[in-house]
Amino acid sequence: MSGIIGKKIGMTSIYSADGRNVACTVIEAGPCVITQVKDEKTDGYKAVQLAFGERKEKNTPSALKGHFKKANTTPKRDVVEFREFREEFEGQVALGNEIKVADVFKEGDFVDAIGTSKGKGFQGVVKRHGFGGVGQATHGQHNRMRAPGSIGGASYPARVFKGTRMAGRMGNDRVKVINLRVMKVVAEQNLIVVSGSIPGAKNSTVLLEK
Repeated sequence: MSGIIGKKIGMTSIYSADGRNVACTVIEAGPCVITQVKDEKTDGYKAVQLAFGERKEKNTPSALKGHFKKANTTPKRDVVEFREFREEFEGQVALGNEIKVADVFKEGDFVDAIGTSKGKGFQGVVKRHGFGGVGQATHGQHNRMRAPGSIGGASYPARVFKGTRMAGRMGNDRVKVINLRVMKVVAEQNLIVVSGSIPGAKNSTVLLEK
């Protein structure tokens, strides 16, 4: 599976070929530097390690400095491994080479986007799980509109069942959205426009897989 690392720029909308106005996400994808090439002989499997985004040298551990130096590149912020890079990239898969968005994707392709969703903090059951609250505001109800209600008995089961939908931390999870259509590729600016929305805030890291 081939792919590329990118940064979410924001959202816009463009008109498709049939005249529909499609909501889209703009991603700055690459250029990514190949910092390691793994093969079955030395590592047991085939993979390509890509790096993206600049990182201050003073904030880079010495081991990583040496790792990036082997690829003859500056320290990078994000390092991701893609297994089974497609065969048509055999000529480009070499240490230190650059992979650009136009090398991997073209208009009309379908891609999967992986990102980290926005963190919402500690939330109640209405926002987190879509509960409707307990009853209405009449019949003596007081401050129960957004309450979770009963979660079980007393002496039995005498515990909370695993997986019970309750209040808790929401968001900040790894989320994958599949089958997004590539609407446009702007090779000169390393931009790719995909249909729909993808997880994460602006300027967050996004992985695109094909």
